[in-house]
Amino acid sequence: MNWTDEDKRLGMDKPISRRDFLDGLAFTVGGALAMRAFKPGAAQAQANSGTTAYPPGIAGLRGQTDAAQNVMHTVRDDAYWENAGAITPTGEHYDLVVVGAGISGLTAAYIYRQQAGPDKRVLVIDPLDDFGGHAKRNEYIASNGQKIVGYGGSQSIDTPSFFSPAVHKLISDVGIDLNRFETWFNQKWRDQRGLSNKALFFFSEQWGKDKLVIRTKDTAAWVAQTPLNDKAKADLIKLIDAPADYLPGLTREEKLQKLSDITYKQFLLDFVRADPQLVELYQITTMGYFGVGIDGTSALDAWTNGSPGFGGMDLGDSVHKNMAPSGRVNFAGPDEYIHHFPEGNAGIARALVRGLIPAALPGATMEEISTGTLDYAKLDLPGHPVRIRLNSTVVKVAHDGSPESAERVTVTYAGEGGKPLTVTGNHVVLACWNRVIPYLTDELSEEQVTALNDQQKVALIYTNVLIRNWEAFDKLKIDRFSARGNFWSGASIDFPVSVGDYRFTDKPSDPVVLHLTKVFAPPADTARDQFLAGRRELYSLTFEEMERSIRDMLNRALGAGGFDAARDIEAITCNRWAHGYAYEYMRPWDAYWPDGPLPIITARKPWGRIAIANADSGAYAYAHSAMDQGIRAVRDLLGTPEGAPDYSRYPGPPLEKLGL
Repeated sequence: MNWTDEDKRLGMDKPISRRDFLDGLAFTVGGALAMRAFKPGAAQAQANSGTTAYPPGIAGLRGQTDAAQNVMHTVRDDAYWENAGAITPTGEHYDLVVVGAGISGLTAAYIYRQQAGPDKRVLVIDPLDDFGGHAKRNEYIASNGQKIVGYGGSQSIDTPSFFSPAVHKLISDVGIDLNRFETWFNQKWRDQRGLSNKALFFFSEQWGKDKLVIRTKDTAAWVAQTPLNDKAKADLIKLIDAPADYLPGLTREEKLQKLSDITYKQFLLDFVRADPQLVELYQITTMGYFGVGIDGTSALDAWTNGSPGFGGMDLGDSVHKNMAPSGRVNFAGPDEYIHHFPEGNAGIARALVRGLIPAALPGATMEEISTGTLDYAKLDLPGHPVRIRLNSTVVKVAHDGSPESAERVTVTYAGEGGKPLTVTGNHVVLACWNRVIPYLTDELSEEQVTALNDQQKVALIYTNVLIRNWEAFDKLKIDRFSARGNFWSGASIDFPVSVGDYRFTDKPSDPVVLHLTKVFAPPADTARDQFLAGRRELYSLTFEEMERSIRDMLNRALGAGGFDAARDIEAITCNRWAHGYAYEYMRPWDAYWPDGPLPIITARKPWGRIAIANADSGAYAYAHSAMDQGIRAVRDLLGTPEGAPDYSRYPGPPLEKLGL
């Protein structure tokens, strides 16, 4: 590689823990052997050879890699079967075959055996090299020898007060006690160290100069430090401190309706008549929750998200334990945001796997969910009642005969080298993305195919950067910063969670993981169009481009605190989720929301011996929705067991609004 002087200044030539996305290396569990990245379907062969890779320890480009998606892309493009060769039956038969090892699929496998009997044999198949779907664990060994764990996808167990009784029971059954997070998560960590979480960094490419500004209660004082023009500064101060009634003459109900029919961008420009720089300032602030910027988020949802400008409009209380007025869940919920494993919701996935295959993750305590080393060689062992087969892409699902009378289903997947293999099952749960399902079967009606294709997932990257210390943050007295005018939305020190012997960083001289995100939602006519364009943009990027932008951003934002990317960065993992968040219905694009009819009701209809379970099925990008849908799918196959928790009433979004 011919590095430029600027590349060398950023440390692109340094031997950190990175893996090129075309030539990946995987660490073994013992750390002694490095091997080439898996080919599709190689998981069982690797297990048999005794050289099973340890996916959490792989850095570089992770998540939905090219290797994980290539087979399904050839299916999509009608190219797979041209070169696949003859289908080879494995002779394996299961009571249940689950397509997808994300939280929905693992939930379905667990609930099926819980309801149908512990003697039932289950196979879970997934194209990724790790289970959990978007719930991804990233592990590092820092230069001081300390193990550091971060989350590379699904973040936290969000708002348990919204959970159904069935989800609460499942979480308890797999050994998770939500009360434990009250001591695991140090809610005083930031304040104990005098750090602010209100920093904004303006980048010169958009704002004319690089500038770090810490927001305070004195709005006029911090706004004065920004590189905004004079009118934008005055408009921002008024928007925050003295917002007017921008919809005079309307009743509260009429205001709420109007705000649901316009975007927050329209609200700022056409009703507040704010300087356009405020649109630039707030554009990305809604992406973390809604997957789109303020040009795709309704003004009503922006209000429930805490965006400024609504205080003078007499809209009522936006903090509910039910639904936001638009029908979207209100994110100012009743629970503290503390229910977080060090690996995020990969902790839920690991707990489910421990319940399915106890030998893979020994132990019975909640601490061991995070601190234990999972043995991937035990996931797919012949003769075991539950098997999880990774690096394997399902390419076809078909009943053996008419769906109405068939006694089993044949599932075809791409084995090693992409060759088609088959297994059979009494039942099948499709816990993959909605848009994949029409490519797997020709047994669906045109109406259901259309409904399945309605889901257009949000593209994003969750990145972890291991740094040798956080002294620069300490000197600047911040624990994070939001970026304005950069590729990334900013960077933050990971959540302060300690579990058993695993301790979160205490001193600025300790190593720590930084978390960075990028949501891809370029301007387009509708939210769905933005998501499609965003996925195409994401696929065009190389890991090298991502790494260079990370180093440049951190150097510029933290340089005043002494940060040097070439010296301080020890590892980088970019978790690519081209098919990321489930699409959540939103105004103004989905005028039928929340009253319906909702496309998900048609999309998730079971047929014959096949049911559907995924976050798409709930149009809700949260772990508890994924679990709810896995539970529902099993009930579609087996019926609702006597004495099961009532699925229709619980404190949170009314399930009848979601069709549950």
